[in-house]
Amino acid sequence: MRPAPVVLVSGTETVLADRAIRLLRDTLRAEDPTLEVSDLEAGSYAPGELLTLASPSLFAEPRMIRVDGVEKTSDAFLEEALAYLRSPADDTYLVLRHAGGVRGKKLLDAIRGGLGGGVEIVCAELKRDADKLDFVSAEFAAARRRITGGAQRALVAAFSDDLAELAAACQQLLADTDAEITEATVEKYYGGRVETTAFAVADTAIAGRHGEALGLLRHALASGADPVPMVAAFASKVRTMAKVAGARGGGNQIAAQLGLAPWQVDRARRDLQGWTDEGIGRVIEALADTDAQIKGAGRDPVYALERLVGIVASRGEDQHSPQRTG
Repeated sequence: MRPAPVVLVSGTETVLADRAIRLLRDTLRAEDPTLEVSDLEAGSYAPGELLTLASPSLFAEPRMIRVDGVEKTSDAFLEEALAYLRSPADDTYLVLRHAGGVRGKKLLDAIRGGLGGGVEIVCAELKRDADKLDFVSAEFAAARRRITGGAQRALVAAFSDDLAELAAACQQLLADTDAEITEATVEKYYGGRVETTAFAVADTAIAGRHGEALGLLRHALASGADPVPMVAAFASKVRTMAKVAGARGGGNQIAAQLGLAPWQVDRARRDLQGWTDEGIGRVIEALADTDAQIKGAGRDPVYALERLVGIVASRGEDQHSPQRTG
């Protein structure tokens, strides 16, 4: 990765994309502390904004222009960005974030074809465990810290569903410990993986995979997981979804408004696919009822949890609730 007049950051993995853009900014700022950084939203772009930001300033400071949401680009931004590529401004670095899809393909093809002297940084989703192990290894190597192979595998097993959570776990271990990271260290911090398992159950149910979520729940409970953190994990996910569902604007703008990280907004948007406002409302009601049931209002907390999984997996419709037997 290197600075260039135009940098295309493409791919669906938000964690890697955010890091790439942050590293570009830090690299440029190390070269010249007077770097001016500006942000644009391609989807809500107003004609002339790019030209205004790229115009030479009074003191000729270098400029970095970050453009988010190019996969939702307006026609105005697409037209002006293509024109800009034909004659990029001096001492200006245009960074375009495209999270996937066909919208804006003409602009991507132009950059990939060499117009404007641009480069592409591909941030594809890490799907294989081997890639996630490499990611963990790189996290600790960058900090010049030692971690055993067993500890790496334990971390990947605990946080295989979400790269952002895996990255956060690595950073927590780096911040809280001084010695070599071993399996015992991971066990100390994430032993039993109750919280991790809870989020795995919640993520699977939110995605509509009822049978798989029910299996994960029963396995977690059989392993000694407490029902209270289970409901808390569901509540945390649904609460974020509800906030993002009612917000308007680009990812960075919404994140700033709601006090969330950009990756949390992107994850909530993915989770919201197939959901309605009414469905979210019914799940929130079910969460309150389930919380009361497991804290003493009911006699069967396991059934209450299984019923919640059914309601969430049906996106607010109680059509998959398990039947009580015996």
